[in-house]
Amino acid sequence: MNYKLTFLFDGKCPLCLKETNFLKRKDSLNNIKFVDISKTEYNPKNYMNITYKEAMDNLHGILESQKIIKGLDVLAYSYELVGLGWIYFPTKLPLISYFFKLLYGFWARYRLAITGRTKEEKICTSNCVGIE
Repeated sequence: MNYKLTFLFDGKCPLCLKETNFLKRKDSLNNIKFVDISKTEYNPKNYMNITYKEAMDNLHGILESQKIIKGLDVLAYSYELVGLGWIYFPTKLPLISYFFKLLYGFWARYRLAITGRTKEEKICTSNCVGIE
């Protein structure tokens, strides 16, 4: 099946998992392939060589055209694909977009601490062996 978007997510992040499960329920047309990077089967070679560490540092999506998108662009496109694009419309407005990208950058950088998880280096040590 050809997907319009391959959505790489951290299945061990409770907030990320909640968002992903919401999108899965709304994706009635199966436009999105969801890939849990925390699974031992995750292999970067199958996903444009996006390493576990890269995927942990920032949300990644792969378009049908094989173009890689990141961060809020992944969420905005996902919501568009499930018919809820209006939710992320403000992120496309120039001044507001800048604010949202700063906010998302903060979240991406500190989400492990915010969600009470171990540091990325330790997580990557246990998940990245042989697949980087």
